[in-house]
Amino acid sequence: MDATQDKRLFLIDAYAMIFRGYYALIRNPRLTSKGLDTSAIFGFTNSLIELIRREKPSHLAVVFDVGRASVRTDDFADYKANRSETPEAIKIAVPYIHRILEGMHIPILGVEGYEADDVIGTIACKAEKEGYTTFMVTPDKDFAQLVTDKIKIYKPGLKGGDIEILGVEEVKAKYEIEDPKQVIDYLAMMGDAVDNIPGLEGVGEKTAMKFLKEFGSIENLLANTDTLKGKLKEKVEASAERGILSKKLATIICDAPVEFHQEQYDLETPDFEKVKEVFEEIEFRRLYENLYRAFASAPVETVIESEVEVKQTPTSAEVKGQAMQLDLFANFEELDQATTTKTSIEHNDHLYQFIDNPKAQKKLVENLLKQKSVCFDTETTSLNELEAELVGMSFSYKKGLAYYIPLSEDRDEVLKTLEIFRSFFEKEDLLKIAHNLKFDYKILKQYDITVKGAMFDTMIAHYLLNPDGRHGMDYLSEVYLNYKPVSIETIIGKKGKKQGTFRDADLRTQTDYAAEDADVTFQLYELFAPQLKKENLEELFYNIEMPLMEVLAKMELTGISLDEKWLAQESIDLENDLKQLETTIFELSEEEFNMNSPKQLGEILFEKMQLDPKAKKTKTGQYATSEDVLQKLASKHEIIKHILEYRTYQKLKSTYVDALPSQIDKHDNRVHTNFSQTTAATGRLASVNPNLQNIPIRTLRGQQIRGAFVSGEGKKIISADYSQIELRLIAEISGEDNMIKAFQDGEDIHASTAAKLFKIPLEEVSKTQRSQAKTVNFGIIYGQGAFALAEQTGLSRTEAKQMIEAYFETYPKLKEYMAEQVNKARQQGYVETILGRKRHLKDINSNNFVVRGHAERNAVNAPVQGSAADVVKLAMIKIDRELEEQQLKTKMLLQVHDELIFESPIDEIEAASKLIKTEMENALKTQVPLLVEIGVGDNWLEAH
Repeated sequence: MDATQDKRLFLIDAYAMIFRGYYALIRNPRLTSKGLDTSAIFGFTNSLIELIRREKPSHLAVVFDVGRASVRTDDFADYKANRSETPEAIKIAVPYIHRILEGMHIPILGVEGYEADDVIGTIACKAEKEGYTTFMVTPDKDFAQLVTDKIKIYKPGLKGGDIEILGVEEVKAKYEIEDPKQVIDYLAMMGDAVDNIPGLEGVGEKTAMKFLKEFGSIENLLANTDTLKGKLKEKVEASAERGILSKKLATIICDAPVEFHQEQYDLETPDFEKVKEVFEEIEFRRLYENLYRAFASAPVETVIESEVEVKQTPTSAEVKGQAMQLDLFANFEELDQATTTKTSIEHNDHLYQFIDNPKAQKKLVENLLKQKSVCFDTETTSLNELEAELVGMSFSYKKGLAYYIPLSEDRDEVLKTLEIFRSFFEKEDLLKIAHNLKFDYKILKQYDITVKGAMFDTMIAHYLLNPDGRHGMDYLSEVYLNYKPVSIETIIGKKGKKQGTFRDADLRTQTDYAAEDADVTFQLYELFAPQLKKENLEELFYNIEMPLMEVLAKMELTGISLDEKWLAQESIDLENDLKQLETTIFELSEEEFNMNSPKQLGEILFEKMQLDPKAKKTKTGQYATSEDVLQKLASKHEIIKHILEYRTYQKLKSTYVDALPSQIDKHDNRVHTNFSQTTAATGRLASVNPNLQNIPIRTLRGQQIRGAFVSGEGKKIISADYSQIELRLIAEISGEDNMIKAFQDGEDIHASTAAKLFKIPLEEVSKTQRSQAKTVNFGIIYGQGAFALAEQTGLSRTEAKQMIEAYFETYPKLKEYMAEQVNKARQQGYVETILGRKRHLKDINSNNFVVRGHAERNAVNAPVQGSAADVVKLAMIKIDRELEEQQLKTKMLLQVHDELIFESPIDEIEAASKLIKTEMENALKTQVPLLVEIGVGDNWLEAH
């Protein structure tokens, strides 16, 4: 080993890495079974373990900010003043991270009044004198000023990407400077929005680089401002004092009161038990294995001592041998031995048996029919139900016991075997359990087997118990059963062209994997079924979600026809529109640039056109140009309107117009979307592969795409849409008499609200007043405040505030209901819909007012959105039953928000339309009439 290898010190910038971990998972946060957000803890700990595994550092420490950085706020009170409140998940994370670090014997550093940057800078400089190479683990650009031959920045890769190490040459190239210390001048000149360092007025990234090349330092620039011209000269001279202060603020202190005692930083073997305790508490299972691997050089004894005692278990060959000795045809119950679960299939007493002859299979069916509840699972060659072939089926009705039925590659043989099991699948009073049952239902339907009677989907059950959580079987097994199932990728390989199919695996492997799935799912059922009862969710589960699963399966198998010629023409039209918009935008910006480059767009809008002097930058250093940022600038310049339009058209073209034809199924020339019941926490359905719920319909261009969805020959499309369902339901739920009466009298609710708000007769309400009332009506449901209302209506903030106050005077019971919902949520931790669907709000009592405000808005909105979802689901179930009972050939195809789409033979249109309207309007008994608008046409656009 190189002698310098044992003098490598890694200093981790704690908060930079914690925030990085948190935001990396912001769209898909990690939640424990109790709802604790562990994203920040996971992100940080995962990066730490990966660093140790990859680099095997000799010395390591983690540095935290402690209190306010008074060394800088004494000079500049507003230093970092613009930083938003720390997210609650990060506040929660820090004590856990401290416990993990203590268990790993990693020193935690920090000095009151100084920033982590100063502590890292001081230790790095002291360690350098003692021959150490220091790696500052951080994504923060400010640290570049400290880089020397012996001090480097170590940037961990994002999402599995490569790490980046910045030494002297890399820093010089990045900032186009001669010495890394000039980074201080660079920050002083351009300022830093993140730390609220003011910088020189009118100087951005490019200008700062230009000045550094010309003058070398901020002091030299300020001494030679006579060489500058025009407004820039005035701005720089006027803000000279501010620039010198900025340099002081940007300089990392290298003499903070902290010592470098090298023995304190030695990387030691962790106290595995102590770390395991924390990991178990926050449900980090795989991370524990990773920790072991990272310390692979630790003594073997240390590792074994901290493991749970593992019993000798028979090999799969021994299990098979024991099974063969049993009388298969006489008594299946002899195999039903109580077993104990350990950590994975190797350490789990179980009996998984394959049954591959018809006589034994008939005996198994006899036994299955005696049970009250049986879990089943199908194994296939693909996850696409329309092209998948059945490879096998597994069954379990007792923990640790499962049977696997391998199936032939010959379809006729498969049909013969399935015929043996038909009585099981069709038995009405036998509860059939599966995880993601809709998949198995659709697969079997392709083989002319319809699963009937009582059903239980463990994925949907968990969704009702914990709507914000993750619902994958492997994840639930690890969380609730402390058991890690065999991964499918270990059998068929990782995703990609070389991935095989389940059919390629040998029979023993197939048996173990498939039987384990059925066994694990049965155990989850035993946990979730009583929990549904305890939480009063049984009615919602058995009467809504499970019947709906069958309705959705039928809709997905039916699909909808697409007119490819329509889409091809639409693609040409959009391409022409995009070219015209590009020309307009380039004329307005007086320069051509890459429209798809946020960096170039940001420079045009904020440096060249100066549309926002306070323009924010992203973590990568470029200007933020997201839709919400641009929307706020719409009134500043007409270019913004065209850029937003360009983005909309581009998304329409790539996501829908050009992509949809590739998703037409070759067997029936129809598109088959999938409806997920477990994605949206509100209870709404989600459409995926392709997502047909996101087609923007507020623009004419978006609406045009609907014209591609057409009816088959001799048929028409029927569209049935609930009118203002959420407003009607909030009136119903809150018992708001004034609103209820307006709906009962058939008034235009927005005009009616405007008349009450502006205290004028209904007939005198202007278009503007109706529009403002409409904005308030919908805004109230979503918890909109005066600021947002003002932005949307063009009113001043005072006028918007007055309008909200007048609104609540008009609808006092609505205000009471909203307050009541928030109080309920505070006391019980959740709110409910009309049918008892729960939305848990873990942040309702948060100390962070932003996070708490979001939870409060959800407390009001979730019951309304969720109740609307309940009503639509009820209607779908009732319509499906009626169509079947009346033996109509009309089929339900799509559900998009509050709209249902059907395909109906021409001679059924009148009867079907009447049936659909009746069932939708009477899906739930309400005081407020539910109103449905019906349209008919050759395509979805005509019908809507």
